[in-house]
Amino acid sequence: MTVDTLQKGFLINVFSEKNCPGLLVSILKAFEELGLDVLDASISCSDSFRLEAVGGENEGQDESLDAQVVKQAVLQAIRNWAESNEQD
Repeated sequence: MTVDTLQKGFLINVFSEKNCPGLLVSILKAFEELGLDVLDASISCSDSFRLEAVGGENEGQDESLDAQVVKQAVLQAIRNWAESNEQD
């Protein structure tokens, strides 16, 4: 997983060699909680999971995000997803 800073927003890449049903929803919830709008995305969920998204901050946001904050939020979303799938 990588998060790169763009001029206005972030490029977020997440890859797993296996299909991860429900992971996209968890990541999108993390974006929403951060106040990050998905400006563009490419997603593949067939045999593997691949997400490449460009996220930009909401206009009315009080404080500015940095790549580390975004990365930690996405990693937490992945951990939460993994824990909830272990219980199934």
